[in-house]
Amino acid sequence: MKFYSNGKLLITGEYFVLNGALSLALPTVYGQYLEINDNDSNIINWTSYNNDKEIWFKCEMDKDNLDILDSSSKEISKIIKELISYIREKETNFLKSNGSTINTQLTFDKNWGLGSSSTLINNISKLSGVDPYELNDKFFNGSGYDIACAESNSSLLYRLYDDKKEIKKIHFNPSFKDKLYFVYLNKKQNSMDEIIDFKEKVNSKIGISEISEITKRIIICKDQSEFNKLIREHENIISKLISKEKIKDKLFNDFNGEIKSLGAWGGDFILASSNESETKKYFKNKGFNFIFEFDEVILN
Repeated sequence: MKFYSNGKLLITGEYFVLNGALSLALPTVYGQYLEINDNDSNIINWTSYNNDKEIWFKCEMDKDNLDILDSSSKEISKIIKELISYIREKETNFLKSNGSTINTQLTFDKNWGLGSSSTLINNISKLSGVDPYELNDKFFNGSGYDIACAESNSSLLYRLYDDKKEIKKIHFNPSFKDKLYFVYLNKKQNSMDEIIDFKEKVNSKIGISEISEITKRIIICKDQSEFNKLIREHENIISKLISKEKIKDKLFNDFNGEIKSLGAWGGDFILASSNESETKKYFKNKGFNFIFEFDEVILN
């Protein structure tokens, strides 16, 4: 059996999606495969491949008691063991055949922050039949927007409301998309640490209405200058509330256009909006070589 899930980018609502802000999330053309084959080894043999088809994680565990027999990472093996154990509380025969070979394959670099964990959770959900949001809540404590993207072929409005997830599919395809770029900052951000830090620092009611209003205006925006104004407002709000310097001020203060952080600030991707013909050259001259146009990344 083989499964596939989409990666994600959160365009609006970073951090505040956790507190109920209406947020714009986009599934990506990049994602992750999971393939499973049964065998007679009495072992669960797990191998994870990066987008360059090189192994980045490998482990073997006893199929019955899940004792780890061999592993390239104790930390990751522990998470997988706990994940399988939790699923077996609901599906007692999960991965209890005579043995299994499980291979996962990312189609993006695992350092890019496009959803290596969420795509894995969603694929495991497909394999086991256990709800992906339940698994996400149990092991990663995120908002779940990335799980929604994993199964969607269109843009989403996502909101947590009264302990429920409101998901609405939309068509976000701005007329100025050829002037929008996604740039990898050469650094992966630890989302789980950022979530914990945010919850400790920010009152759950602050900023929700302002961010939600910006999201509503962005999805109907037809003018790039208006779009730039909205993402600048968004950056100002988040910067003030989490007490972090805006990425444009920090790294790109000479950029002719607007820049917005995506996801946890300080790593992963940014969104750049500019009319300049040499935008890609600008970022390359700054040492950032992974620069994508809208249609190269977004599944729409």
